[in-house]
Formats: sequence, C-alpha cells, structure tokens
Amino acid sequence: MSKIWKKIKNGVKKLYQLLDEKLITPLSRAIYFLFEKLKDNPIHVEKLLNRPRILVYVSLILAVITFFLVDSQVINLVENEAEILSNEPVTVIYNKEAYVVEGLVDHVDIILTGRKSALYLAKQLGEHEVVLDLSDYEASDTPVRVALSYNQTVDNISYKLDPAYVTVTIKKKVSEKRSVSYELLNEDKLNEKFSVSDVSLDQTEVVVKGSQDALDQIATVKALIDLSNPDYTEAITYEVDNLPLVAYDKDGRVLENVEIVPQTVGASISFSTYKATVPIVVNTTGTLVAGKSISSITINGQTNYTVDIYGEKEDIDKITSVPVTVNIDGRGTGGALTYNASISKPTGVRSISESDVQIVVSFGDERQKTLEISNVRATNLASGLTVNRTNNDTISVQVKGVQSVIDSITADDISAYIDLSNYTAGTYDIDVQIENSDPRVTFVVSSQINVVISGS
Repeated sequence: MSKIWKKIKNGVKKLYQLLDEKLITPLSRAIYFLFEKLKDNPIHVEKLLNRPRILVYVSLILAVITFFLVDSQVINLVENEAEILSNEPVTVIYNKEAYVVEGLVDHVDIILTGRKSALYLAKQLGEHEVVLDLSDYEASDTPVRVALSYNQTVDNISYKLDPAYVTVTIKKKVSEKRSVSYELLNEDKLNEKFSVSDVSLDQTEVVVKGSQDALDQIATVKALIDLSNPDYTEAITYEVDNLPLVAYDKDGRVLENVEIVPQTVGASISFSTYKATVPIVVNTTGTLVAGKSISSITINGQTNYTVDIYGEKEDIDKITSVPVTVNIDGRGTGGALTYNASISKPTGVRSISESDVQIVVSFGDERQKTLEISNVRATNLASGLTVNRTNNDTISVQVKGVQSVIDSITADDISAYIDLSNYTAGTYDIDVQIENSDPRVTFVVSSQINVVISGS
C-alpha cells in the first residue's frame, strides 16, 4: 500500500511541477511585466481595478479568451485521448510440470483511453500486468480460445489488448531419454594451426520433455562447442563447463518447444596441431614464343621451395604439393619473368606458412630429342574388363626443352599411360599420354597403341 501512495505522491508532484512550469510561472511573469509598465502611469492602477465596470470588462475578456482556447483545443480539459503501451509481457499461469502449451504469445500492446490526467496516472501507477490464466484448462487435442486479462489500476480508464484473445493447444508433457553428441561452432575463428582432435562429454544421455508430437520431431540433441573462445590458445586439453544443449529436427532446425534436462553439460576438448612439409609446384598457362623454352624456375631464390601446411591429419596426408600458376603467354624473349604470386590454401588446409612468394622464370633456346619407351600403363579400366596390347613395340616420345634440361631426362623418367574411361569390350587404337609436372619440358607422342579389351 505504501508503494501505491508513494506513486500517487510522485504523480501529484509531477503534475504540480508541470502546471507551475507551463501556467503559473508564465502568468506571474506577464502580470509583473504589466505592473512594471503601468507603475509610472498617471492613472493609479489600484483605483482603476477597483472600479466595478473595469472588473466586469476584465472578467468578460478573460472568459472569452478561455472559451476560445478551450474551443480550439489549446486547453484540453475533458476530451478523451489514447495511449499505447507497447510490448508488455504476458504472464501465463498453468501447471508447467504437467502440461505443454502451444500457441502462446509473449507480449501484447495495451491501448488505454481516457482523460489526459487519468492517462498520466495510469502510466505512472501499477505494473501493467497482462495475464493468461489457463489453470482451469486440461490437456486436449482441440485448440481453445482464451481471453487475456489486464490488471487495471485507474477506474476511469478504459483499455483494449492487442491481441485480446489467443488460441492455444494444451498437451500433456512427457519425457524421454536421448543420447547427446556435439557440434563445433565458429571453426573459422579457431587458431588456424589448431584442430580438434578429441571431445569427451561428461554425460552421454539427457532427458527431453515436451508434448509427444514435439519429442517425435527430435532427430539429435547436441552440445554446442564455440571454438571462438579466446581461452583456446594452446594445443592442449581444456575442461569446459556449461556447454548449452539444443535439440534439432531432421532438417537441422532448432526445436524451441522442448525442454532438455540438464540444460548444459561439461566436456573435455583436446586440440592438436598437425603439420606437413610439401613443395610448391609451378604450373604455367599460355604459350611461349616459337623456339623458346623455360630454362629454370626459382621460388624465393630456390629451385625446390617447400611450405608447411596445417590441418586435420586425414586432409593433410592427401596433399603432396601446393600449386601456383604463372602466365607465360608470349614470353621467352626480353629477359626473365618475375612474378609475385599469392598462394591459395588447398582444400582441407587451415593454415600455410607462406601466403606470397616471388617466382622468377628464365628462358632459353628450345632443343629436342627423341626417346623410345615401352612401358605404358592402362588407367580407368571398367570393373570386370581386362586389356592387352596387340604388340609390344616401343613408342617414340619427342622431348622439348633447353639443352641442359632435356639432357637430364631418360626414358625411365617418362610416365606414359592410356585412358580407358568409357571403353567397353573390343579392339581400339588409343592415344598415348604423358604425365608431366615439369613446366620446363614438353612431351609429344604422335603414335597410338592397339589394345584388345575383353570381359574377365
């Protein structure tokens, strides 16, 4: 009760301050100003005001002025106004241990209508509590329409709620046990050299509560591990408490209408760093001027340049080199080509020791020689088929490059193959292809080999 009187006292005090500021003080200043102007006038002010006719005239003038002010709504004494209290919270009353309610609203708007002074008091007093009382309702599959109520504190104020009614479905709350897994969040925020090597949750089962329909939608329950945590600075094991739990449906959407007990779990999270050292391989695009070949390629001044790559072991172990591409179209004369290249991280690589390198490509006069090879591999042969060559004649391979490069290449250095993709049983003449990862050399094979493909 003392709180209500205190609020009434504060409301009256604020109203008095408003009247004093807007009416009493300006009127007092005006009267003082008028008397200051008239005090030197030969007409005595007091005698003038004591005359009955003068008082009648002044009263009449003030009455007319007041009438016009009220009529033009400059002074508002009796007209009703509206005030909206937006997003007021709704208190829902029901047995939360036994039931689940679907279709609830969290907030409503309260539209108050009344005199301005009453609206002022209504806003200052009370808690504006909006209640949805479901204590007399039981579980049913049939939706029910229920009115919301408002604890009005001022009698001469009318109100309207938006919405005034809600349609809810009350269902029995059931519980089940579900297994828990984990989900890693913000992996891109983790130190690039780290990877998660192991996660051990302190419990593997939790209880989920809700309507049977809601529990039937649960596909997984996961503990969320946020890898953007600034505490993860070393490749060690961290003990973490209070990992939030969420339930997902089969489409990966979070289910809001289920309760998980407990709401959080703890975990041991182990970080490791896995590194491999691989070479940078330079690939080229374009065609050199006629009669020219690449004599040498250096990367940061070295002919064999390596970088360290970091990531998950199964991803890093698949990577044998990091490619960088240089455009040599129309080059070969006018000196060496210097190229500042950005290194793109291969798929699965979290971090790389170098992001930029300087590549220098030198050129020389092209020479050629011919080598004879006999070993040709068959690749991409369909399952259930076998292949045999009809003869074992050697294949001539023309090798092009600067003299110092082609002199170092022998027949054993050449890896030749035929691609049998989409071939079925039969006899075919197939082009021979050469695997080549050295941009300083060009291999030309003009012959084919004859093979017989048959079913096994």
